[in-house]
Amino acid sequence: MRRQRLTGSVPSRLESDVTDLTAPQLKADILRHLTYTLGKDAPHASRYDWRMALSFAIRDRIVEPWFASTRKTWETGHKRVYYLSMEFLIGRLLEDATINLGLRDLAEAAMGDLGQDFRAIVEDEPDAALGNGGLGRLAACFMESMATVGCPAYGYGIRYEHGLFRQRFEQGRQVEAPEDWLTQRHPWEFERPEAAYTIGFKGHLETRAGREVWVPGETVLAEAYDTPVIGWQGKWANTLRLWSAKSTTLFDLDRFNRGDYAAAAEPEALARTLSRVLYPDDTTYQGKELRLKQEFFLTSAALQDILRRFTAGGHALRDLPKHVAIQMNDTHPAIAGPELIRLLVDDHGMEFSDAMETARACLGYTNHTLLPEALERWATYTFGNILPRHMQIVERIDGWHRETYPSRPHWVGIVKHHEVRMGELAVIMSHKVNGVSALHSDLVKKNLFSELEALHPRIVNQTNGVTPRRWLKMCNRPLAGLITETLGDGWESDLDRLRGLEPHVGDKGFLKAFGAAKRQNKVALAGWIKDHCGVSVSADALFDVQVKRVHEYKRQLLNILDTIARYHDIRQNPGATWVPRVKIFGGKAAPGYAVAKEIIHLINDVAQVVNNDPVVGDRLKVVYPENYNVSLAERLIPAADLSEQISTAGKEASGTGNMKFMMNGAPTIGTLDGANVEILQEVGAENFFLFGLTAEEVGPRRANPDHARDAILASQSLQDVLQMIAEGRFSPEDPGRYHQLVHRVWHHDYFLVASDFEAYRTAQAEVDRAYADQARWLKMAALNTARSGFFSSDRTIRGYMKDIWNVTSAL
Repeated sequence: MRRQRLTGSVPSRLESDVTDLTAPQLKADILRHLTYTLGKDAPHASRYDWRMALSFAIRDRIVEPWFASTRKTWETGHKRVYYLSMEFLIGRLLEDATINLGLRDLAEAAMGDLGQDFRAIVEDEPDAALGNGGLGRLAACFMESMATVGCPAYGYGIRYEHGLFRQRFEQGRQVEAPEDWLTQRHPWEFERPEAAYTIGFKGHLETRAGREVWVPGETVLAEAYDTPVIGWQGKWANTLRLWSAKSTTLFDLDRFNRGDYAAAAEPEALARTLSRVLYPDDTTYQGKELRLKQEFFLTSAALQDILRRFTAGGHALRDLPKHVAIQMNDTHPAIAGPELIRLLVDDHGMEFSDAMETARACLGYTNHTLLPEALERWATYTFGNILPRHMQIVERIDGWHRETYPSRPHWVGIVKHHEVRMGELAVIMSHKVNGVSALHSDLVKKNLFSELEALHPRIVNQTNGVTPRRWLKMCNRPLAGLITETLGDGWESDLDRLRGLEPHVGDKGFLKAFGAAKRQNKVALAGWIKDHCGVSVSADALFDVQVKRVHEYKRQLLNILDTIARYHDIRQNPGATWVPRVKIFGGKAAPGYAVAKEIIHLINDVAQVVNNDPVVGDRLKVVYPENYNVSLAERLIPAADLSEQISTAGKEASGTGNMKFMMNGAPTIGTLDGANVEILQEVGAENFFLFGLTAEEVGPRRANPDHARDAILASQSLQDVLQMIAEGRFSPEDPGRYHQLVHRVWHHDYFLVASDFEAYRTAQAEVDRAYADQARWLKMAALNTARSGFFSSDRTIRGYMKDIWNVTSAL
């Protein structure tokens, strides 16, 4: 058996002896955990048992560098980053950990010796339901990259029991069901009952000895669960700390003894509600209250933990910014400013002005959206009822800002029109604010916070990135193997080295190998689609993929309208030469977002008709797998030929799916929106299918009240498509099902689907021409991979460390 070195050492006192680990040794560790941790013997062990035993054996190899990293941070007094996010979409961790430790092949060999299929074991792991989409996956990529580059960090989030809902389709409609990822033991976490903090809500204020004192009316405990996050080659590990809500009064024995059994358990049930579901429906007052409580629960627990750790080091509180950088991932943790002030003033006796200065020097804010509805605003009644002390502090912050900047326009501020504006609060309380792509950061400056930026410039850009370890090395083994064969080892942590592929793009042998790697992924996906969706697709077809949260601005509607137009054209001229397409959709709509759910229903109805039409055959298929998540993305992205990034210009902050597709050799069809702008710059116009209005053109077009009607009347194809939908061609049992959706396109087309339809059709026709010339297509695909190095999250994190956090690497 070939011996493989475990590259898990870290320098100086972190140092443990470098271990030569063999498959027999790993196999012995697995059997030890199977017997002594799980209480099973091999003949009676289930797949779950084998997965858990392997997970514990791999986790053992993470713990030592994790401890060593923590010790070095303490011993050197190194500044730490604390990353606050409502979402951490971490995905499955087993294979990811083996990749970063250099043990993936060894683990496969050990499991094979034990008679187990490593692939089946890996796919048995539940996908942690701790996020919704790009925001949460970005946070997970950032945690991995911080560990890879040696940035000491803690991630703080909520340990949702059910997280985001599990999506299924019933007659084409989205139906939400609870996620069950925690019904099984989570082998990667360590419970920390000693790290628990009391979180208060509601109550009243009292004045004692000249100071305001908050007397909460409700309290819960935040209890910590720690997951180590190992970086590339195991050189550094950080901590993801997730909070679970527990009741301060677990059980009312008096009520129970009186026979009121449900009421006796009520405190525990109410507390668990806080950490049960990600993004509860906030269309009701109760939903709004729960969501605000969740945000404060996360933020207060994290800040109490940060201050406890900091004061244990014996530092003066005014030195907090020298040792602590706190990053707010979007507006969800924006309450961090007032809460940090409250803790410094009320619990530690600091003067308000000093607390303000200290808090602002610690805090940074990442803005992820230009959508007004996504910049949270809370009614002052709701905010003041749930957090009365914080309402008082927010008003004082707003007053301080108005007095400090007397030229501030009267319409600008934190508390306006009986609302607390969390975006403005986050900007005012942060020393740096960043957007997540060049275009987005510019629009944040010019459109979103222009008045605040004029008063005190602080907005910078940090273009998003993704970790190449998961999104290329792990999920696309055929392509990763070709890259290593061509460039040698080391590109995984130095992604700019992918530029070294460019000289090979003119080599027919290299392009043939590149195409073979893509086809291997497509064949695997075609088999999976057949097994899980019941649709037979050809691996020779162009796999055209749009996977993301379903929202009108992301324009899944534009995609399906073009799909219907293609279907109509094939039906009209079946004898023509058509480039076969498989249209693949994936994504969830928020439970209360009726229009998005209607679009999902339409896509599934169209799929039902198209996929069963013998005239069309294999020339067009439409596939919408249920419950899109990280694991499904890892399956779809390596097999994609075309990346759909078609949002209305000026609405997408960045996107990270666009980067993953590019890295895996899928050219983009897209608008000049978000990070598409930078992808276009990197890859070149000849390797990108650009269409649509620009951000500058969107406003004037929208100002024309007849813009949609004008665009529809100018497009016979779009008229035909809308007529087909309106007359019930895709819903014959309910012909009027989509009348409202059609009416919306004609009369309320805010996201300019009609205006961009013909340009999109033209770009799709160019896609067909390019794909028909396979030599041209393979060159485009290979150049997308070769020029994707800029989009490594390692580069992004180094930018944050330098420009925002003022942190150096501990490696």
